Amino acid sequence: MNARLADVCIGTSAAPTVLPAHYFETVDHRTGASRSFNVIDGGLAANNPTLVAMGEITEQMRQKSKEFPETKPLDYHRYLVVSLGTGLPEQDIKFDACRVAKWGIFGWLGRRENTVPLLQMFMHASSDMTDSYVADLFKAIGCSDQLLLRVQDRNIPIAAVAADLSTEKNLRGLVKIAENLLHKPLGEDDYKTDDRVETTPRDGRAILTYAGMLARFAKLLSDERKLRLQNMGHCMPVIANREA
Repeated sequence: MNARLADVCIGTSAAPTVLPAHYFETVDHRTGASRSFNVIDGGLAANNPTLVAMGEITEQMRQKSKEFPETKPLDYHRYLVVSLGTGLPEQDIKFDACRVAKWGIFGWLGRRENTVPLLQMFMHASSDMTDSYVADLFKAIGCSDQLLLRVQDRNIPIAAVAADLSTEKNLRGLVKIAENLLHKPLGEDDYKTDDRVETTPRDGRAILTYAGMLARFAKLLSDERKLRLQNMGHCMPVIANREA
């Protein structure tokens, strides 16, 4: 339970074929017992970790954490979820069935059109399904007070999303893409709020952007921080996650 943050970060980003698997040990200082870890990219288990983060918060509530003393584990009405995507290519990479039917193991695992087909399909499908599960869950149980924001750029040049392209030029390009995203209007599938949170000004002259919504979330987080300092009995679980 006392792994170094560096080991956690290196391990969870150790994508096969891109970065090497990572080994580390933790030591229980009370007993002297050690535990070994041999890990690879966490995205293989949860490319979109929203549900993992929600599960962690739920477990803290179940154990009566001092952070959430009066919140029930499944009280999703009090959750604030910010889901940070890492971008999708500007054009969906599609393969027709007739072509794919002729592939063997090298066809599925080899590089085609700037991607590894099997890995690309698996990662995107699991991430999209998590988005769907979370949105449907909140809608089904009527979380009218809940806020859910998905931040995702769906128009990134294919070359820019390559996991093994770490040149300074490409990294600066990714920063620029993120900065531009802040000023784009939110899509209807990117947020779920109650009717009391206005997403479009009444005069109709402007549309809420990612930057505007994030500013509103920041205000909620600031208010929650003040509330926790004043009274630990009234807390809103805060979840911010980043997919692989």
